[in-house]
Amino acid sequence: MADTGVKMAGANGGWAGQGGQARPFGLRLALSAVPILVFLAVWQYAPSAGLISPTVLPAPTTIMREVAELTMTGELVEHIAISLGRTVAGLALAIMLAVPLGFLLGGWFKTLETAVNPLLHMFSQANPFTLLPAFIAVLGLGELSKVTMILWVSMWPVLFGTVSGIRNVDPELVKMARSFGLSRGQLFERVLLPGALPSVFAGIRSATLLAFFFLIGAEMIGASSGLGYMISQACPFHQGSFQLEKMWAGIVTVALLGILLNGAVARIERRFSRWREGAEI
Repeated sequence: MADTGVKMAGANGGWAGQGGQARPFGLRLALSAVPILVFLAVWQYAPSAGLISPTVLPAPTTIMREVAELTMTGELVEHIAISLGRTVAGLALAIMLAVPLGFLLGGWFKTLETAVNPLLHMFSQANPFTLLPAFIAVLGLGELSKVTMILWVSMWPVLFGTVSGIRNVDPELVKMARSFGLSRGQLFERVLLPGALPSVFAGIRSATLLAFFFLIGAEMIGASSGLGYMISQACPFHQGSFQLEKMWAGIVTVALLGILLNGAVARIERRFSRWREGAEI
């Protein structure tokens, strides 16, 4: 009975309240917004009340005014485009490499996967920031080194997510598909791929945020453009400059872009989920 109530609430797209009734979307949205609004109100009040120095942490309205000014001049838009371009390029390469490799290791060459799994995990544990000087030394300070670093950081969550997804496909579905006479290609399209998609997208979502935030850190160290570079240049200890409002504008922009990237991947995942439902036997 409880399971039925949970399913009904899930079907209506909301958490079940008392009596198994799903909360309206507007109410759920309001409940989610209240903590954010309270936080912003406290943040806005704290500098003006002297609880926090406005030179250290400006009020949200001050930061957003700086964001608007940087957007109007085109400086912020340029740095956003550069950082997102690097992230998308490296992530796309990682997906094109890691997803097929994950399907091969997890589905058709399981013995090879068992053999190379320790080596792959060893590579994945290498701290990206410790490898940054090596990438720069080999590939230089140009775009190639940055995109390659993003490729390296992104491929491991996608690869292991894909392998895990293949492993977790119900063996009974595979047996049923084979009993229906499905070819290997049809088996992949109708059973393995739909069954592994949730795990694959979990890896892609993790890789997207990891790649973006790592890139921001890398741009602070060795770049002449991008959001990380803009933030580092605005820090008060950098060449005696004092542009904290600009620094916080960059930090807030990075946080908002992280939310947008996560939402974009989730939206793509929902579209593929509809295809997955149609593809299952």
